[in-house]
Amino acid sequence: MRARGLVVLCVLGVASVAGGWYFGTAREPAEQTSVAAGTLMFPGLTARLGDAARIEITHQGKTIALVRLGEGPESPWGLEQRGNYPVQATKLRAMLTAMTELRLVEPRTTDPALYERLGLADASDAKSSSDLVRVDDKAGKPIAELLVGHRRVRTQGNVPDQVFVRRPGEAQTWLAEGSLEVDADPQLWLDRDVVNIDHARIAGVAVQRGDAALAFAAKDGKLVLTAPANAPKLEEFKLDDLDRGLEMLTFEDVTPDKDAAASKVGDPVGTSVFTTTDGLAVHVTVLKGEKDIWARFSASAGDAAVGDKAAGDKVGGDKAGADTAGGGKAGIASAKDAAAKLNAKWSGWTFQLGSWKEAALVPDLDMLKAPPPTPAAAAPGGAPGGPAPGASGGAAPDAAVPGGAVPSGAAPDAAVPGGAVPSGAASGGAAPSDTAPAQSPAAPATPKP
Repeated sequence: MRARGLVVLCVLGVASVAGGWYFGTAREPAEQTSVAAGTLMFPGLTARLGDAARIEITHQGKTIALVRLGEGPESPWGLEQRGNYPVQATKLRAMLTAMTELRLVEPRTTDPALYERLGLADASDAKSSSDLVRVDDKAGKPIAELLVGHRRVRTQGNVPDQVFVRRPGEAQTWLAEGSLEVDADPQLWLDRDVVNIDHARIAGVAVQRGDAALAFAAKDGKLVLTAPANAPKLEEFKLDDLDRGLEMLTFEDVTPDKDAAASKVGDPVGTSVFTTTDGLAVHVTVLKGEKDIWARFSASAGDAAVGDKAAGDKVGGDKAGADTAGGGKAGIASAKDAAAKLNAKWSGWTFQLGSWKEAALVPDLDMLKAPPPTPAAAAPGGAPGGPAPGASGGAAPDAAVPGGAVPSGAAPDAAVPGGAVPSGAASGGAAPSDTAPAQSPAAPATPKP
């Protein structure tokens, strides 16, 4: 009995081990059993990124694509959904670097029903919060691909961030160590800086809207209107907005010029030329769309020749500044270099700006003029500045005043009992100092009863 029972126990033990292996380890993905914690998720990725030619990011079924705009590894990248407009190089570099440094910390669930708790449901799902990142080479073959879920930001010092990840087509999810951030919003990828010219460099601005032309010149650190001469008073803060029109200017959206009609950028409403003290001229054309405004920019050097006295008279307003700002031929050469760089950035693009920028780029007088003065407040019970009701502004010209006193403003021929001459009367002089004051007439005696 003992031997038979021992055999039975051995058989059951073997069966338990086999069952545990089959339903446990054997059913787990190979990655979970073969990958040690702390292992790079993409070993050797750094060396392969030099061949990357396209990056796709999918979120809730919508995909954006970043494409390399050249053959070399240092070539810039553009956003396909915006006509390959350049993206932020530092942002792209940070995302790719984070992918190369991503390390697996520990396995998590393999149950698809629990994926969304980690933000790792299929990125094609309209309600999913995951981002699918795919990096392809020139032949369209994937170099790296992963689903990125919720991030765990660590507030402790010197503790790396963590993020949940999953390889597409695999059941196993992972908690990984790394600062990987993925954005599926195309606006967050664009390099939105248009231009940044400090207002202190602005020497003058010329604006044309239809037949109306405005000219402004810098004077004592501020822009002043030089033409037309008979303009109304302008608000200083609005002139300051114009002076800062090209300062830290960013766009809200961008479209290639060839697609401007499809983007409904509208028709031109005005143009302006901002000239700087160092010989640069920035030309702006503003178009009015359905809601916001759009603008096109170009640059040149030596326009309205900041750098000579004639230009100083015309736009700069400050001859001394015009004489010295350009620095002669060296200054013009520098302005030409700056213009070439700006044109390389602006050429072929139309930029969407906020509607409030219209008054800072192509204003008319109505946008700049000060409001009319507030009328004076009326005195209580009467007209502004007038006497109170019932008050006399002075005696009538022919009124006789008992006692010889003449009211202020009395006519020269007013009769004055007692013969005293009123001050300022037309008789030609003041009464002598020894003249006795006139006596008031005695009151009539009251009759006795």
